[in-house]
Amino acid sequence: MNSVLINAVLSSSPDLDVLFESLRWQTDSWPGTERTEALTAFIEGLGALLSNSDTTPFTAAKKQRIKDQIESVIWTQSLPLLARISAEAEGVRCRESTAAVCRLVSVCVPLCDAAVAGRVALSVLPSLQLSEEELPGIGRLSVEVASEVIAAVLPSLSVDEQLTLTTLSSALSCIKTLPDALVSKITVRLLLTLLSCCSDARLGSILQLILDDLCSWHFTDRTPVVTERVLLCFTALSDYLLKPHGLPSSSSSPVPDPRLSLQFWRMVQDGLTHRDSVSRKRALYLLKRCVALSEEQGVDCPLSPSEEDETLFKWAPNRSKLLREFWEDYALVMETLEENQIHVVRPVLNRIDTLIQTTANDSQVSGHSLFHPSWLLCVYQRMFHSENKSLMKEGVCHLLELQILQQPAFALAFSQFIVGPFMDVLSETSLFHKAAGQSVGDCPELAAKLQNFMTNFFSSLPSEDRGPVLLQLIQQLGSKHWCAVPLLFVSQALSKLSPGPLLGVDGLTALREVLRCTMITHQVLLRGAAQCFLLKSALCLTDVNTVTLDDVFSFLMHFRADESLCRGTQLWNQLCAWLSDNEGLFKPRIMDGDCSGTSTNKETLRAYVQSEINTYLRVPASTGQTEGLPDSREADKLSRSILLCVDMERSRSGAEAANVLESFLSPLLDTLSRVSTSIYLPLRKSDKSLQLVLRLFQLGGSSSCQRVGEEQVDIVMVAMEKLIFKLVDPIQEFILRRLCGELQELFDVERAELYLSILTQLVVMYSSTPQHHNKMQQTYFPKLIKYSLKVLQEPCQQIPSVANQVARAVAMASLAMVCGLVEQQVVAMQSETLSVFKSVNDFFYNPVPLSSQNQSTLGYFNKRLLKPQTDSSSEVGVQGAVLQDWGRTAAHFMRDQWICLSFLLKVVGIPESSEIFRASETLKAALSCSVEALALLPSDLVLPVLTFMEIVLPQLIHDDEALCVEAVTLSWQLVQGLSTNAHDFWPALKGFISMAFHHKLLKLTDTQAPMLMAAMKQIATELMELSESKSGVFSVLLQHCCQTWLPTGRGDSDHDDTNFASVFSHINILTEACVYGPVFRRDQRLIQDVQTYVEQLGEQFPANVVVASDNRDDQLPRTCALAFLSRLDSSNPLHERLMEDLVINLLKKDNNISKSKVRYYSNSLQHRVKNRVWQTLLMLLPKLREEFVTTLLNGVFEAGFCSNQASVKYLIEWMMILILVQYPQHMGSFWACFNMDHERTKTSICTFLSVLVHFNVIVPLLKDQTVQLRKALDIILQWCFNHNFSVRLYALLALKRVWSLVEVWGKEGGDCFGGLSTVIKACLNQAEAMQNTGNANKNWIRIQEHFFFGAFHPIRDYSVETIFYTFPSLSELADDEWIPPWKFEKLSCFSESPAFPLRNPAPDLSQLQPGDWIQQDKGEQDKEERWAEVQKKITPWRLGIQEQEPELQLVPQQRAARLGKLHGALLVVASLIDKPTNLGGLCRTCEIFGASALVLDSLRHISDKHFQSLSVSSELWLPLLEVKPLELTDFLQVKKSEGYCIVGVEQTANSQSLQDYQFPEKTLLLLGNEREGIPANLLQLLDVCVEIPQQGVVRSLNVHVSAALLIWEYTRQHLTSSSSEVSSKYN
Repeated sequence: MNSVLINAVLSSSPDLDVLFESLRWQTDSWPGTERTEALTAFIEGLGALLSNSDTTPFTAAKKQRIKDQIESVIWTQSLPLLARISAEAEGVRCRESTAAVCRLVSVCVPLCDAAVAGRVALSVLPSLQLSEEELPGIGRLSVEVASEVIAAVLPSLSVDEQLTLTTLSSALSCIKTLPDALVSKITVRLLLTLLSCCSDARLGSILQLILDDLCSWHFTDRTPVVTERVLLCFTALSDYLLKPHGLPSSSSSPVPDPRLSLQFWRMVQDGLTHRDSVSRKRALYLLKRCVALSEEQGVDCPLSPSEEDETLFKWAPNRSKLLREFWEDYALVMETLEENQIHVVRPVLNRIDTLIQTTANDSQVSGHSLFHPSWLLCVYQRMFHSENKSLMKEGVCHLLELQILQQPAFALAFSQFIVGPFMDVLSETSLFHKAAGQSVGDCPELAAKLQNFMTNFFSSLPSEDRGPVLLQLIQQLGSKHWCAVPLLFVSQALSKLSPGPLLGVDGLTALREVLRCTMITHQVLLRGAAQCFLLKSALCLTDVNTVTLDDVFSFLMHFRADESLCRGTQLWNQLCAWLSDNEGLFKPRIMDGDCSGTSTNKETLRAYVQSEINTYLRVPASTGQTEGLPDSREADKLSRSILLCVDMERSRSGAEAANVLESFLSPLLDTLSRVSTSIYLPLRKSDKSLQLVLRLFQLGGSSSCQRVGEEQVDIVMVAMEKLIFKLVDPIQEFILRRLCGELQELFDVERAELYLSILTQLVVMYSSTPQHHNKMQQTYFPKLIKYSLKVLQEPCQQIPSVANQVARAVAMASLAMVCGLVEQQVVAMQSETLSVFKSVNDFFYNPVPLSSQNQSTLGYFNKRLLKPQTDSSSEVGVQGAVLQDWGRTAAHFMRDQWICLSFLLKVVGIPESSEIFRASETLKAALSCSVEALALLPSDLVLPVLTFMEIVLPQLIHDDEALCVEAVTLSWQLVQGLSTNAHDFWPALKGFISMAFHHKLLKLTDTQAPMLMAAMKQIATELMELSESKSGVFSVLLQHCCQTWLPTGRGDSDHDDTNFASVFSHINILTEACVYGPVFRRDQRLIQDVQTYVEQLGEQFPANVVVASDNRDDQLPRTCALAFLSRLDSSNPLHERLMEDLVINLLKKDNNISKSKVRYYSNSLQHRVKNRVWQTLLMLLPKLREEFVTTLLNGVFEAGFCSNQASVKYLIEWMMILILVQYPQHMGSFWACFNMDHERTKTSICTFLSVLVHFNVIVPLLKDQTVQLRKALDIILQWCFNHNFSVRLYALLALKRVWSLVEVWGKEGGDCFGGLSTVIKACLNQAEAMQNTGNANKNWIRIQEHFFFGAFHPIRDYSVETIFYTFPSLSELADDEWIPPWKFEKLSCFSESPAFPLRNPAPDLSQLQPGDWIQQDKGEQDKEERWAEVQKKITPWRLGIQEQEPELQLVPQQRAARLGKLHGALLVVASLIDKPTNLGGLCRTCEIFGASALVLDSLRHISDKHFQSLSVSSELWLPLLEVKPLELTDFLQVKKSEGYCIVGVEQTANSQSLQDYQFPEKTLLLLGNEREGIPANLLQLLDVCVEIPQQGVVRSLNVHVSAALLIWEYTRQHLTSSSSEVSSKYN
């Protein structure tokens, strides 16, 4: 219409200047889109007149004037307006104006001189180079606007080859530098437009430039970002690069073929494994296009195979069918993996096997494979990157079972994938959860498969490649932090490899890095287990010809003796055997005097050790300078090598340990003999000698050796002790001399620790020898104590010197050592020693003047060690490290004070005073100091303070309760802060519990100490909360309390009862223990399962022998509580009262859960708690008084009516049976339950019917048995006709069992039921007949075979095993709820009785498997709503049209207009959808919400009956357009130029949520295909990707549903905006 109007105006010969002036706008204004479009139409009309030279009314001058005005429009109107648009924020107005102005420029440029297009392009090109942070300046265009302008002028630039190449270069540069959001716009607007404007002669060269540039970029920078952008470009260009081309003419250049580029295929493979789903989609699209092109062309690809580079993609026309099927399967697998749902993916996994088999067969048949193995690796890597852990695990398991890897060629091809991506995914801890059907403690399924895989994989590799691949794999282990569980199982798999010389020095170095870097934060047991496996691997796989003995022992230094490599273990013996077998085979060391650098002499282990000892003790003469303590690692390495050599010699030749040791240690013994007499002996040599002695005793006399208890192990240490024993006196004299005045340097603080450790070792060693023992007690210790006390009593210097402060630190450490030895009874208390200790005690408690630094009134409590002042800079340089760590020295100084104080308080007590109240005041001051010490000391050094508090608190609680509460509270806060430090936490926790829950404090009541009792209860609650995340915490508290309340070794009964009475103040602890058992997170449960697995490897596994770990089993609190209950005596009134209070508390817990509104599921925490409650009640039942049971009866029956899981129901039913067996007089109360009306859970009557199934154990104890049997039959018959199937089934089973009793009774006591006999028999026969078909028959058989109604006997099977192990396992409780009998047997405090045995005497139950009849208790929904909501439908023929046929002749818009219906500007494009049902529903939705048009791929769909069934004639009222899928690119470009915003529904990295996105009025909604979504080649045409927020597991919606959501949201937004406009208009 516009063109007709413009032509009419121009044909009337108007004044063009006036028209120009009227249509143009001011430079600083922003005209509306209509004005811009009018000017465009006007100039377009002028163009037609200017180009037609025959009919034009214009002279040459007029033409030139018009051209000048048109050019002026470009420079004075268009470009300034575009610059202004660039300065504005993004919006609908900007988009529409940009499209209109660029359309104007595209019309103006061809009408101007040829140079104008180039000038416009050159003026705009700099704007494309803006960085991401840079904003366009005044007069500059934004990148988006600049790209639109260049796209508008590109058709006019095609003749200028140089400018075209400049534009191409700028576009490619933009792709590399611009933000992600702009890359697709640049690609589409510039590259595609440029290519569409190129002539055939230049198209090939341009494409070759683009291909080379992008491939080169990806080659130099192979990162995910580059891959993503290159894929975008290639997908956009796919219509040019990947379409069939005929033979090039002489005038045109050939189009490049990307299939021939290796880098192109590497880029595609990178894309298939990319983290971004859109990039993966693009890569798969390119692959499918290449396959389709290859099949269509039918020629070999590549034409001539290259010998230099590998070829990733091949095509052979003679094998076209095989190739097509392979790539179809490949595409199907990759597309399905996008689903991320295991039930969707699993059926397609067999296609992977097909792909693998095809690849293997092709390789064997043709000799050269058409399918490169790297394509298979892409499949696995995609599975490894899946967000779904189950799919990831499925991929790992599939690879582990891959048989093809047993072929050497494939094993080698996969090797880099195995050491790279495969090892990366193995570091995922969740892969190692136990599989369904596995028990706690089993080796995880994946770990077992990994062992077989590693063995097969390395045995399949070519022998020359095994070593390098293994080295890379171990280096991968050390390259990042691995969690404990994956590292453990990978190490185990390595230890199972076939022995062979694969690792050299580099391999040992790599293993050392794993030990050093990746295992420092792991749990101790798992860390020790991994070390054991890694050492076994090293022993099996090390090539001894390439490593020296020194390399081996340096490597062994990294295996800790307290975690793995401990003397006396099986691993130690294996190491000795390995050294013996390979002696003489190790690579010789290059000695210092060997000038050639090579040595051919083989070195024996004995020679190596002797050489190392001599080298170790060879030290230079003393220079008189201050010397630090030598590095202890040297002594550690040498001592381990000595012990290994001795054990090896003894096991191999049976040599005497004493002789071997003496020959080795003679240089050491010689040095030690002169240590106290030779004044010329260098200090460094004596230090090294003592270090070596200490490490020999520590490594040789480890706990594992003592646990093993073998005589031959002891022989070595006995020989060692004999050798050292001869030198005790010189060593002690030297140490005491040094401790008493010679240690005055900063380094001497560390040296004192060494001396005290040696002294302690010697005292322990000769404790059984009276001669040395008495000398130490009578002479050495008193002298050391007196000297230390003298040093400490010296007044503090105003400027602390190094000598003074070091002497004080050494003195306090010496006192602490002596106190510790006496307290451990290593040294007996002599009268002289006691008198000296009293002097020390007086010194500590001696009051000080108030002017002292210490604010307390006690003399030496919390005395600080001051940092010494040093004058010499050289001294600071040498000893700077010690000085920097002075805070730690000061902390040890204070810690040692509290070691002494706690010991002295036990042995000596408070110093005597003339005033009685003085002791109380002293204790208060001491406790205040201990509270202060908690804040001053590091958390890992507070244990002596807690020990001191443990003694003081009970004595002070009545005098100063507030102070005691403060001490307990601060101590607890400190222990909580240690919860992440396992090394220090457990000792501190035990010390705290011993202090805060001391037996004297537990006896207190709320009236005696209300504040302390409240604090203790709060702490107990917090302890239980902490135990939910840190297993074992609650066990420490409970074991302490149970031992306090009921000691295992009973003494005075009155004293016991006094202690026991304290349980009533803390019964909540016992109650919680009975139901304790947190539901751990999966990661926590996994750690516990793996620890159980390691423990079940037994003592043959070294880590279990070496690692001393407390029992952290999360079931331990329950088993301790149950063991405590098993020892209660019902004849003791206190015990009786406790049991009754506990039962009431447990029933309250059960009742609270039943009444809560929270619905609980199988194996939920609520279910587990209820199960534990009834297990405990069952255990206590025989010990309860009859009167008390009578009060409980209604509560038990009420629990039977509650909604319970099956396992709980069985326990309640068992409880009822035992009560009725024990107290049959309550039978009447039981019958009354059948008359109760419980509407809420009608099927709960099954509980009571189940009791009647076991009526045979109750009847013999009843008085009036005939009456009771008659009563049972009457009740059961009523329920046999219930409408509920489950109730009828239980009633029939009860009827069958009770009637069998009646039949027996009838034979013995006469027929008393003659009237009922016929009826019941007929009823049972009829029931049996009715049950003979279908599911009813199956359920009838299952319920009779179910364990509770079959093998189970309520009296015979009453045992700990049945209640806590058999019933949970048969009731399908999670296996972490099963408590096996051996856990009770491990507890020495558990007491079993004949009435309640530990194990079940009958094996019937234990042989059963869980049944598949699980008792149902689902309340039936009997309410039926007669009327449901009916969908309101519009009937087209009732729309009020009087004459429909004439209306159908109109176009849809006219028909709609007749009805007053308005259309919006929304354009819905559905050309990619091919299902008529989806299209019909979509047509109906578009018509209802007023879309402007619906675009289909073919209008033939509207005649399809499936389309019409859903469209219900909506196609009559909606404009329909036909655009083929191949035409969509051009169609979308046209719509984009018209100002439409192209919106797609797709999840991408930059997609916007539907609820946040504001739709422009001119919106084009592009819908994707049902299965593949929007094709990759169209994604870059989208302006916006919108995603629909989802909550569920299923990943995608139906395309019609997705479209309907977006169409409605568009309509809602514009309805709202239009209604607001109308309301504002009327207002």
